[in-house]
Amino acid sequence: MAMASTVKVILGCIAFGFFWMLAVFPAVPFLPIGRTAGALFGAVLMVIFRVISPDEAYESIDLPILGLLFGTMVVSVYLERADMFMYLGKLLSWKSRGGKDLLFRVCLVSAFSSALFTNDTCCVVLTEFILKIARQNNLPPQPFLLALASSSNIGSAATPIGNPQNLVIAVQSKISFEKFLLGIFPAMLLGVLVNATILLCYFWKLLSVERDQEAVEEAGDLFAEDDVISHRFSPATMSHLSYATSQEFSSALDAIEQNPALNVDSDPADSTRDRIVVDGEIIVQRALSGGIEPARNSSSSRDAFGSAGISQRREEGSSTRRYARTISTNRADSSRETSSSYSLEEKDTPAEKWKKSMWKTSVYVVTIGMLISLLVGLNMSWTAITAALALVALDFKDARPCLEKVSYSLLIFFCGMFIAVDGFNKTGIPSTLWDAVEPYSRINSFGGVALLSLVILLLSNVASNVPTVLLLGARVAASAASISASEEDRAWLVLAWVSTVAGNLSLLGSAANLIVCEQAQRAQFFGYNLSFWSHLRFGIPSTIIVTIIGLPLIRSY
Repeated sequence: MAMASTVKVILGCIAFGFFWMLAVFPAVPFLPIGRTAGALFGAVLMVIFRVISPDEAYESIDLPILGLLFGTMVVSVYLERADMFMYLGKLLSWKSRGGKDLLFRVCLVSAFSSALFTNDTCCVVLTEFILKIARQNNLPPQPFLLALASSSNIGSAATPIGNPQNLVIAVQSKISFEKFLLGIFPAMLLGVLVNATILLCYFWKLLSVERDQEAVEEAGDLFAEDDVISHRFSPATMSHLSYATSQEFSSALDAIEQNPALNVDSDPADSTRDRIVVDGEIIVQRALSGGIEPARNSSSSRDAFGSAGISQRREEGSSTRRYARTISTNRADSSRETSSSYSLEEKDTPAEKWKKSMWKTSVYVVTIGMLISLLVGLNMSWTAITAALALVALDFKDARPCLEKVSYSLLIFFCGMFIAVDGFNKTGIPSTLWDAVEPYSRINSFGGVALLSLVILLLSNVASNVPTVLLLGARVAASAASISASEEDRAWLVLAWVSTVAGNLSLLGSAANLIVCEQAQRAQFFGYNLSFWSHLRFGIPSTIIVTIIGLPLIRSY
């Protein structure tokens, strides 16, 4: 494609520059409007600058991709209601044999669940589970948060529904679900194992330290086993934690009981509970401003309290947990889809239990049916939408609460991105750059695959992985198609593998990384700040090694 006129090139670059800047840095000081509005802003500039016509803008929006994305999000909402992610939390903590065993479990569970439920969804629902389990076992959160983010990215590469860029590749390449899975699964499996090995090497000494039994018992009082496996999220909306959660209340109450200066009431049993229910956020603020740190962050605080304080906490632990669970139940019962299974309300009748059990079974059957349909080669978009509507019908009630959990902002972001990328393509700049690189990046040579992978890796971290796939996909496929049809499919799979694993390079490399970081920061009293540099130190070697060992295993069928 020839270069467009100079004016069109300049204006197209300006419009795409706004899109890129707001997609990568959504809170820039001079225009903090976020990624979704930024994508629409770039798209509108493309039309206003006449880089692309309004009709061409509409045509650039890929409806099959949006349909597939919408269907998978709705299915994820119903799976969350059917306690699928609660069972994943149970699997993480069931008969754990220490830090190394838990780290390996996090890698496997997050990888395989991401391949089926998308990496972003799994990071949303599993981050706080992992923080709680680490706290309960007196283990540092960093290894497990890195394991969750990196393994989710690697695992999501195995299927077309694992992440957004794979959705784009599957629709544009028309590679079936089965061929996609067979082509990348061996690389994904080895990549997850290698990534887990790298994590173990990095944190071997840290995970080998014997646990402080006193701290473990103290954490057990703060967070009972059922609390670890019963927290509920809304995966499709990728919503953040609210400030006044039941976990915060539990920790705040514990802090107040240990520090009389914070307790304004004389009766710590009844009046404190009432004040939390009425004005819980104020109490949490007071506990925070009082400088009280959780036991896991300060060993000196345990010494200060002494054995008497620990005994008192154990004696009062049951009432504290009872209040926190009651509050959590009252907050959750406001809507059926977020109702907690761990409730102190009157137990369901046998008929109601049977009805719920049958409904959950129906959700799992429909989901398995969707996966089987994808494997046999049915249209992916309509299969996902059909499964979503089947779940809506089986629920036999107004679907609005569930449909409101769908991340429509993500769908709008995709629409804006399609227009912005298509407009940038029409400037001729991507084609010109690709023409200069293409002779040296042929898919049928070792050097060509290495150069192509390097280009994808760098561009994915500069422009993000989905725009990279939109910019390079058709060009890489056309270059490989001149060799053979099988090489064309392999080129698409290489693009899927490298663009996905590239997300592990830095904290900004993928949305899953940012979700883990932000969810971990917002978890009060057991939160953790995963810094950019701590992720980069692990991300660079992991990304390079996993990418290299996976490339020879990618095959087209």
